[in-house]
Amino acid sequence: MRVLLVGAGGVGTAITRIAARRAFFEAMVVADYDRGRADAAVAALGDDRRFLAESVDAGDEAAVAALLARHRCDLLLNATDPRFVMPLFRAARTAGAGYLDMAMSLSRPHPERPFEECGVRLGDEQFAQAADWEKAGALALVGMGVEPGLSDVFARYAADELFDEIEEIGIRDGADLTVDGHGFAPSFSIWTTIEECLNPPVVYEAGRGWFTTEPFSEPEVFDFPEGIGPVECVNVEHEEVLLVPRWVDARRVTFKYGLGREFIDTLKTLHLLGLDRTEPVTVPGPQGPVAVSPRDVVAACLPDPATLGERMHGRTCAGTWVRGTRNGAPREVYLYHVVDNQWSMAEYGCQAVVWQTAVNPVVALELLATGAWTGTGVLGPEAFPAPPFLDLLTEYGSPWGLREQ
Repeated sequence: MRVLLVGAGGVGTAITRIAARRAFFEAMVVADYDRGRADAAVAALGDDRRFLAESVDAGDEAAVAALLARHRCDLLLNATDPRFVMPLFRAARTAGAGYLDMAMSLSRPHPERPFEECGVRLGDEQFAQAADWEKAGALALVGMGVEPGLSDVFARYAADELFDEIEEIGIRDGADLTVDGHGFAPSFSIWTTIEECLNPPVVYEAGRGWFTTEPFSEPEVFDFPEGIGPVECVNVEHEEVLLVPRWVDARRVTFKYGLGREFIDTLKTLHLLGLDRTEPVTVPGPQGPVAVSPRDVVAACLPDPATLGERMHGRTCAGTWVRGTRNGAPREVYLYHVVDNQWSMAEYGCQAVVWQTAVNPVVALELLATGAWTGTGVLGPEAFPAPPFLDLLTEYGSPWGLREQ
């Protein structure tokens, strides 16, 4: 397998460090708009000649397609933010390569009823092209990070192995991470965090389909395992709610994120001030007016999440809570994956959140390379058997857990 990895930020760099320990691929081309970041990611791997650095604009479909062709890549792995999903998705199809991402094409709220009805949903643009991918015999594996990704694999495993009927699948994410010297320092891309947290959350119910609610709705306290403890979680827009019902039979699907009151209040303030907007505003500059995106300014003012590992403490937990019946009796479980920042920094030099996100696409790549996972069209992680993935994740040195509730 020959892979073009687009994006050499925190997650992209973690992908290279995880993949470097595996033998399933022939080459990985690491490309970024900032050639220096790609060079640094490759240089950190020493003399592993399977990796090489390139420069590319993720929004330039022709340039990405040409890069795929030049390096004879079988698959494009997208480690950029969701703004670049569609150009990279289309470039892979143009070049005849497979495609894998960790976040799907962006949503747009309903113009009149944003907190009741869906407008354009996450992934709609990609699923609209599913027939073209299937006709070509090509695979686009979408939403294959940790959330979405591993959480969806857990949903598939629960449906196949643990339950006869499922009432509700609820993705629940929480952490006890702290960062020395920072009162507000998101552990993941603030651009993506603003997008998913301030958009109308989506809920799925059988018979009703997908609908939306107010941001941060339906707060609940969820007790996370391995010492993290109780964290207040709220509804957030996320791909799992759009993916799981396509392949798993459940009466209700939700996603709730343990943000914390201070984090929620900060996001609400950004929204109140219009600093969550992506549309450029004109501001004065030393050489005249400059058009800038308020959200890009917020991101530039905050520390790069990839650089926080040395000052970060605690654990992060991604998991899937499932309620239903087995052999006629009620059952409730939480399938989860915990990463301790001290471990990920010592073992890989990557902070816990980016490492946890990065390990899952590498596992998926290996399953595709070995033929353990096969398929055509635009498919989510739920479309594949779960045991091979979970077994390989454990082999990577990062086991998962199951707690009866």
